Amino acid sequence: EATENCDALNVIVTNPPRDSGQCLVIMGNYESHHIQRWMRAEPGKKLDRKMPLKHVSRGLGTNGHSFFPIPNEKTIRSHWEQLKIYLESLPKVKAALEPIAKRAAKNNTIIVMVCNWGQSDLLINFVCSTRSKGFDISNIILFATDQETLELAKSLGLEAFYDKWNFKSVPSREAKRYGDGVFTAMMYAKVIPVQLINMLGYDVLFQDVDIIWYKDPLLLFHDESSPVAEFDMMFQDDGARSVRYAPYSANSGFYYVRHNAKTRYAFTSLLYSGDVIQATQSHQQALSYILTEHSSLFGLKVKVLNEKEYPGGFHYHGRNW
Repeated sequence: EATENCDALNVIVTNPPRDSGQCLVIMGNYESHHIQRWMRAEPGKKLDRKMPLKHVSRGLGTNGHSFFPIPNEKTIRSHWEQLKIYLESLPKVKAALEPIAKRAAKNNTIIVMVCNWGQSDLLINFVCSTRSKGFDISNIILFATDQETLELAKSLGLEAFYDKWNFKSVPSREAKRYGDGVFTAMMYAKVIPVQLINMLGYDVLFQDVDIIWYKDPLLLFHDESSPVAEFDMMFQDDGARSVRYAPYSANSGFYYVRHNAKTRYAFTSLLYSGDVIQATQSHQQALSYILTEHSSLFGLKVKVLNEKEYPGGFHYHGRNW
């Protein structure tokens, strides 16, 4: 076999667009596990083949737009305020959440969902759909971001928790568009519950409220003979193949996390990345940064699930299979 004499193997994955003029250089030097990108462009200016090659962000496009904005001082300070609230309230939040988690957990797994009042119709749809198919959803904890949604969730028979400290400023209305203020606030609100449940020692299935089940998704994740049993984190395929989500295109709207030291630190790192979430208006993009780096640095094992078994919105609307 080609790898018979290999004691270690460094893998470079690349798929440059046709006629992109992209070259690949492998050279001897101090060992690096990152790719440095050089372009005949710079931020704010389009590709110009008359320019010399310059070291740039890997998110710089040929039109001069960078998909990886750097958080500014205002954004950083805003995140500091969020983090201060989290750290100061953590003992109280844990004390209130621990008995709920203990009641809900099955096979050491908790299904985490996050919802505000503006998304409550989607929550109702999910609960009615799953119960009509006979699925057990007693291990769900619905993290409500307002009092009205908390009461609704309890009326639906769900275990529910309202973090009145961290969610106090989260809007209760629905987002008007992708990336607006409400959308971005909900993105950080989706980070805290997963981090908390993981920190308490549980495996987590996180899913958005706009999902429905055709079969129990936990069967695969709990099957020790399954091909995915060795992975730390498993994601629905987002479908997008933009540089923002490379190399996994992992969908942060549906994923499973096994509790261990690697995932605990990954979600602690995501918690500390609130400024990136604000700057990119996406916790999926911030999570993609962490998956990429932690896979390389710590050996975090990440899997993207089969799109036919776990289709998302991209596949539903495309319907090309």
